[in-house]
Amino acid sequence: MSALGRRPGVLVLVDPGRATPPAAVATAQAARAAGAAGVLIGSSFDGTRETHVVARAIREAVPGFPVVLFPGSAMQLTEHADLILFLSLVSGRNPQYLIEEHVRAVPFLDQHPVPTLSTAYILIDGGRVTSVEAVSQTRPLPADKPELAAAHVKAARLIGMQAVYLEAGSGAPRPVAPEIIRACRAAAPPADIALFVGGGIRTPAQARAARAAGADFVVIGTAVEDGGVAGSELAAFVRAVTE
Repeated sequence: MSALGRRPGVLVLVDPGRATPPAAVATAQAARAAGAAGVLIGSSFDGTRETHVVARAIREAVPGFPVVLFPGSAMQLTEHADLILFLSLVSGRNPQYLIEEHVRAVPFLDQHPVPTLSTAYILIDGGRVTSVEAVSQTRPLPADKPELAAAHVKAARLIGMQAVYLEAGSGAPRPVAPEIIRACRAAAPPADIALFVGGGIRTPAQARAARAAGADFVVIGTAVEDGGVAGSELAAFVRAVTE
């Protein structure tokens, strides 16, 4: 995971289906200036051309700044990334997102050997039905059952996965609770598993709470989209996680 060797850190999420290439570049530039660890590109909806164009624009305009792909399907893969989170939706039981999209990704990865990080993707109830839930046709884990989330994390670790992504969903009314993060962190020591936490994190205080509970990388997206690209705001998130 050399592309994201610096921990802890903030990753700024860019949705290629909602951001034009110039807007995505502006977000990436602001994120780098604020000290973020990188930019995360992904969407629940398929959109191969948008992902490719946005990722290429960021890499060309912000050279050296890590671009991490957060694909919703094999159709969203692009060679213009430094790392692909190879997501398996282990909180659901839909085979398409457990293994099928991974098989479909093989021809692309054979041709474009972009580094991958085997990642257990775990949806946590964030207070409403999110795009991920609707598209994947899976239910999130309950927000008040940390032991259940931790069991999924431990199972993923035993299978051999290298990272865990706890997701409340884009724009969720509430982020993943610190109790869930702490339980998952206990099930996956930092030396073995990188822990990403995202969804519904709108304030530096919420980012700080996620980090204090054990997150290695805190992902923000809605806060940036809702408030515009404000360098001071991004810097506040970065300080909350890294200091």
